[in-house]
Amino acid sequence: MSNFQSQKQLVRRYYDALDAAESNGLIEVLEQYTSKDYFWRGYHPFNELTGPAQVGQNFWVPLRQSLKHLQRRMDVFMAGANTLPDQDGVWVVSMGHLMGLFDEPWLNIPPTRKMVMLRYCEFNKVEGDQITETAMYFDIPHLMAQAGMNPFPDQTAAQLVQPGPMTHNGLMFEEQDPAEGEKTMAAIDFMVNDIQTWRGGEQEESLVDELRRSWNEDMIWWGPTGIGATYTIERYAEQHSGPFRQGLKDRTFNGHVCRLAEGEFGAFFGWPNLTVTPNGFMGMPPSDTPGDMRVIDVYRRDGNKLTENWIFIDLLHFWLSQGHDVLAGIDAEHKTNIP
Repeated sequence: MSNFQSQKQLVRRYYDALDAAESNGLIEVLEQYTSKDYFWRGYHPFNELTGPAQVGQNFWVPLRQSLKHLQRRMDVFMAGANTLPDQDGVWVVSMGHLMGLFDEPWLNIPPTRKMVMLRYCEFNKVEGDQITETAMYFDIPHLMAQAGMNPFPDQTAAQLVQPGPMTHNGLMFEEQDPAEGEKTMAAIDFMVNDIQTWRGGEQEESLVDELRRSWNEDMIWWGPTGIGATYTIERYAEQHSGPFRQGLKDRTFNGHVCRLAEGEFGAFFGWPNLTVTPNGFMGMPPSDTPGDMRVIDVYRRDGNKLTENWIFIDLLHFWLSQGHDVLAGIDAEHKTNIP
């Protein structure tokens, strides 16, 4: 059984080269570490890109030109084989913030000339000595909030720059005990399969009682800007899980592209994970139009249950499907047209 060390080392070399390169050298780094048919999935407005040149020109070069002295601050780093029965391959996952000085506009967002932190999570599929696929989600509304903008109505939970794991053990550069990863995967699988509404059944118990089967009482849900972060099962039920189930109807679970675990941590992503119809979600108007939610979840397990969860949801893509183009709505006074 692979210990995934070669794949981890490849991604770490890639990050070192990418982070050290000047803007005019970024594409060369991508060409060195990724395949010619490299497939990149990203947060709106980037979406799907193919090939190292396209990824560099559309995402990395403009970002690095806007966020000067960019610094990668990782909180989680892990690898594992995709556990989904219809998928394969080894993926390396990193999560944290890209920090820099916001000196030039990016995506119409006005610069602050102050340090900002762009939340990110990235899945890299490694085949041989190349990265062949990437899913990289980042919280653009979180960056907007740091720039003094309010892209959505008041959220139900807290707006924070989010820390890494409370235990500070998420950077798994060394080989891990496979048994610990198996425990984490079992906890994640149990939680996913225990969500009553994904099975279409009627809820016969309280939401808090359902959550207690999968989560420790002192759980923390580190959600995206527009929803926020919330602490303890009862507040999570009140400030996110309850509003989510009430505010989104006709929910369809589309499955995941990758699901893995290593040590006390695990993660998955979908493209999209869910198709839902908003019915008064996030303070936005109801709709009859279904929309897709692209989501990354990163988990920390404590004992036999989950205890921390970092969430990335492409809310710009979802609300665009409802006719709300957040980025296009930035006006001269640096506000948006979202009611």
